[in-house]
Amino acid sequence: MFGYYLDLALRSLKRNKALTALMVLAIALGIGTSMTTLTVMHVLSGDPIPQKSAQLFRVRMNVFPDDSFRPGDKVPDNLTRRDVEALLRDARADRQAAMSAGAMVVAAQGEPLRVATRYTGADFFPMFDVPMRYGRAWSRADDASRARVAVISSVLNEQLFGGVDSVGKTLQVGEQSLRIVGVLGDWNMNPRFYDLSNGQFGDSEQVFLPLSTALDLKLSSSGSTNCWSRTNDARAADAPCIWLQYWAELDTPAKAATYRQYLQNYIALQQQAGRFSHAGQAEALDVMQWLDAKGVVPADVRLQTWLALGFLGICLLNTVGLLLAKFLRRSGEIGVRRALGASRRAIFLQCLVEAGVVGLAGGVLGLALAALGLVLVRHQPTDYAAYIHMDLRMLLATFVLALASSLLAGLLPAWRAMQVAPAVALKSN
Repeated sequence: MFGYYLDLALRSLKRNKALTALMVLAIALGIGTSMTTLTVMHVLSGDPIPQKSAQLFRVRMNVFPDDSFRPGDKVPDNLTRRDVEALLRDARADRQAAMSAGAMVVAAQGEPLRVATRYTGADFFPMFDVPMRYGRAWSRADDASRARVAVISSVLNEQLFGGVDSVGKTLQVGEQSLRIVGVLGDWNMNPRFYDLSNGQFGDSEQVFLPLSTALDLKLSSSGSTNCWSRTNDARAADAPCIWLQYWAELDTPAKAATYRQYLQNYIALQQQAGRFSHAGQAEALDVMQWLDAKGVVPADVRLQTWLALGFLGICLLNTVGLLLAKFLRRSGEIGVRRALGASRRAIFLQCLVEAGVVGLAGGVLGLALAALGLVLVRHQPTDYAAYIHMDLRMLLATFVLALASSLLAGLLPAWRAMQVAPAVALKSN
């Protein structure tokens, strides 16, 4: 029966090509606009590490002294070196990693090469599921001994060593040399949730080395540094500065609850030690909470999404009017079918199939318009533009949205069409 309804729908649409084109275009414009903004929203709000996002926690504290504390201020994102070293010593998490971004100049054939660097701990690699192409990450013992070791990206490995296994070779940094112990596999985490202060989207760093080694070599760091009093060295162990990021891995909700209580106890101990007299603050946010707290999805993108969905609604209203006009103009044909025994249900389904065909055609054209819209988005001067693409899920969503929208638009016209009285329709014709 569906094949029969489909044949009737195609015949009807061919009889009035101009009206059909208008309906398809209305659906396509709404779908194209909506799917462009929804795809951007999907990429920006997606879970970058879904297998572990509920187990990874960004730790934040407010341990400012009383003269720098203002009630109502947000909890700072970073920690002091003093607090980081205390948390690392206590080791209450399954895994933990303190880190900072940096940059260094490495010796290369020809001109020296400036590369983005991450100073962190051995737990960073298993915590964030970082794959290795060659070798391995360094160990916790390497962290403790301030070992001169490094892991490099596959891109840098290609530039310096032609892509061959470079484990055991030396990376020259000024007068210092670092032994390469591993080469990353394909790993680009976007959004770069582990360090949003140094770019929310982009490639991963090219060199990774122990934070303890970076401090020992006095390598420069980049990112947010906030000091509440003068100091000669913001990286010193007792410096009054927050500059280090801290992540903890806790594999069960019970462990997460226990860890949050540990942080509160730590704050209380610092207060009792006379470090400050205010209540203090401590948070452990999982990945999605962290992304939401940092506003990774810009407010203008959310607004554009709602505006696009509103435009789709306007397009559907226009489609409703066009379908209503089309079906009521065929009241004579519908009356004949009803007189010959067609039920109201059959008329209703026939009209819905016709609306569905319009929706699928609009979805195909809308997909092309969405692809064009995404090309324009990728040319915008934003850090996320290059990562906007339509995956299989959004491709399927395009046709689902087009079909659902057209069927929704066809409900009222189909209901009005099935109400046509055979006798009245035949008498008027």
